[in-house]
Formats: sequence, C-alpha cells, structure tokens
Amino acid sequence: MNIRIIDYNAGNVQSVLFALERIGISAELTNDIDKIRSADKVIFPGVGEAKNTMAYLRETGLADAIYHLKQPTLGICLGMQLLCQHSEEGDTDCLNIIPLKVKKFRATDAGEKIPHIGWNKIMFEKNTPLFQKNESGDYAYFVHSYYVEAGDYTTATCDYILPFSAALQKDNFYATQFHPEKSGDVGERILKEFINL
Repeated sequence: MNIRIIDYNAGNVQSVLFALERIGISAELTNDIDKIRSADKVIFPGVGEAKNTMAYLRETGLADAIYHLKQPTLGICLGMQLLCQHSEEGDTDCLNIIPLKVKKFRATDAGEKIPHIGWNKIMFEKNTPLFQKNESGDYAYFVHSYYVEAGDYTTATCDYILPFSAALQKDNFYATQFHPEKSGDVGERILKEFINL
C-alpha cells in the first residue's frame, strides 16, 4: 500500500511520518504530484499560516492536485482548515472541498487562552470509520488559534470558548483539528482506522 504524506510549506509534517512508523506503517513524505495522485491513502498535515500556505499550494500545483483526490485523504490541523471554504486567517480562500468556514477564536473572559493548547474532550456527532475504536469523550491534543465552525460535515466537536468542529468528513476527505500523532493511544487508533479504510 502506498501511503503518501504531503510535504509542503508547513511545519510538523515529519511528526506524522514518525507516528506512523511507531504503529508499523511505512509512508513517504513527498511533494511529487504524480506520487500523491497515485497514492492509496494521502495525509495532509501541517502547522502554519493559512494565507502563505495556500499561496504556496497554488503556485506548486498542489492545490489542484489535492482538490481532485479520489482516494481516502486525511487533513490534520492546518490541513483540515485548508480543506474548508475560507479562513479568517489572512482573509484566505482555501481549497473549498468542505463548505465550512474557519474563524478566529475570540476570548470572552480572561481565563480563556488563545491559542487553544492541550488535551481536550472530543464528542462524536456522527458515525465515521475513523472513530470505530474510540469513545465519545476521549481526549485528544489540540494546538490552534483558529477553528472550523460546526456544520453538516462535522463528525466530532470540541468545546473551547464555543463548540467547534474537532473532526470532519465529506466523501473521501476526512479531517481532524486535533493532532492524532500527538494524541497517544486515541490518535494511534484513529491513524490505524484511516490506514485500514
């Protein structure tokens, strides 16, 4: 099985490769469009800033390649946000695969820290193959200042300042705002379920 991790102008992509290695899964980190198109599974992770990243994806042709993927594809953190329609970060038009908007957290009292960093509870809203081995109420690891609004494609939510999408699914595109590669056993089970789709 060919599993490809998209290597692009964003941080933290290497950590996903290491997480897969820990569970015995071999994957390739690449920005080669032909390799990404021919993969059995694609992972689109990342930490970074939406506007510059989208500019890079468009310049390199990766944006068009990702948009047209037909195989199971997993967006993580920034990767999830870029699958959406629009981000308030830099007033950025994203890939528009999942018609939801990315908004900036705005604290409502002094105790609410932004970015949202750390372990938080995920609540499953819809049945999805990625969560078969986990339970609603499990904890996952988040690091983000922007969030995806809850909507028709939300499969799990998290409540920090307000309820937001912790996970999404539309057709062959799956996504998590949290980092499965940093979420211990919960994250490992999600990665295994994705590989086994």
